[in-house]
Amino acid sequence: MAPACASSSDGCRWSHLFEPVGIHHVADFLPTSVIEGCRSPAYLASRRMRDLQMTVGSSSYGLKDFRLREKICFPFGIYDVVDESISVYHIAANNLSISSSQEHHVLTSNGPISVAVYGDLEKPALLTYPDIALNHMSCFQGLFFCPEAASLLLHNFCIYHISPPGHELGAAPISSDEPVLSVDQLVDQVAEVVNFFGLGSVMCFGVTAGAYILTLFAVKDRVMGLILVSPLCKAPSWSEWLYSKIVSNLLYFYGMCGLVKDYLLQRYFSKEVRGNSQLPDSDIVQACRSLLDEKQSANVWRFLRSVNGRYDLTEALKKLHCRTLIFVGEDSPFHSEAIHMASKLDKRFCALVEVQACGSVVTEEQPHAMLIPMEYFLMGYGLCRPSQLSYSPRSPLSPLCISPELLSPESMGVKLKPIKTRVSP
Repeated sequence: MAPACASSSDGCRWSHLFEPVGIHHVADFLPTSVIEGCRSPAYLASRRMRDLQMTVGSSSYGLKDFRLREKICFPFGIYDVVDESISVYHIAANNLSISSSQEHHVLTSNGPISVAVYGDLEKPALLTYPDIALNHMSCFQGLFFCPEAASLLLHNFCIYHISPPGHELGAAPISSDEPVLSVDQLVDQVAEVVNFFGLGSVMCFGVTAGAYILTLFAVKDRVMGLILVSPLCKAPSWSEWLYSKIVSNLLYFYGMCGLVKDYLLQRYFSKEVRGNSQLPDSDIVQACRSLLDEKQSANVWRFLRSVNGRYDLTEALKKLHCRTLIFVGEDSPFHSEAIHMASKLDKRFCALVEVQACGSVVTEEQPHAMLIPMEYFLMGYGLCRPSQLSYSPRSPLSPLCISPELLSPESMGVKLKPIKTRVSP
């Protein structure tokens, strides 16, 4: 029997959100249009439905009745937003349980910083840090919307999503009187967040500029492992410095104009998903373009300035002995930098995964390509996904789909060889 859904105050009915199908995961019972919308970064900001009451009354779906005052699709499900606190309802019918999350504003010695916390506080901590002009909802949403990835990470970690200063949803412009932070000061903010929550050794998960910040943090502080996506590790090249300088000037004088958005989208995504004169942008690129419109250009300008002032970590990488898993899209403008970083790390503790036909933000463009490597990386720490997780025939985590190249036993528990992978559509 199809679940019953009440009408919203404007007469719109939402019964089409849930279909009477045999389900095991969120992706199995949400229609494709809704899945793509939820995975699109701008969906969470642009598709708010206020005063919507939805009642789901089908025991076969394993769902309880719930009410939404403000409905937004975020990484792990559908959120009920009240003031600054957020309660998340995991609607993966068989696997994820109902839990809560909270947005914290931590006052550090270098200014306030926003941290969104998800999961069981008693579990080990996983810190995330996004790329320029992104936050955790636009940089990690695609990955965490994969039911297997969400269950794997939430089963083993409490997630602490750190937003760069002024990059959180609804952020106000940072005063022009405040100095632009250096990368070392951004790292100090991360350290103060760790101290604020009383965390011990943490796992870190960063994308591009965020990967640089967390790598520098790992060199200085207590980190048990790194998951890096298209990481930066060297000082900007002359071409990158020049492009960033031009974009900084455009941001400063014209705000988030079309040229700035084009530059950022080329930074994030491969040409396969970006449009051209014959083809429009893909849904994910269109959504990201819309989300960039809502960013405070002054705050993006500040973070871009910080990242453009970074220094070379090549020598410091020799001091880094935590296990490191590196993903990089073959079409990423930072592909060669990721290869360089992997070559400088101790090969006993480092694994490189190159993702074909993908840009820098693998977490959004091809998140399924990350699932198997992450699972085997975490096995090195004795971590695994919940045993009750049902396999989907389409799941890339199905045992029948595991590549023999991933099964070479080394010091990581299971050594991930440098491989090239592409997930079939």
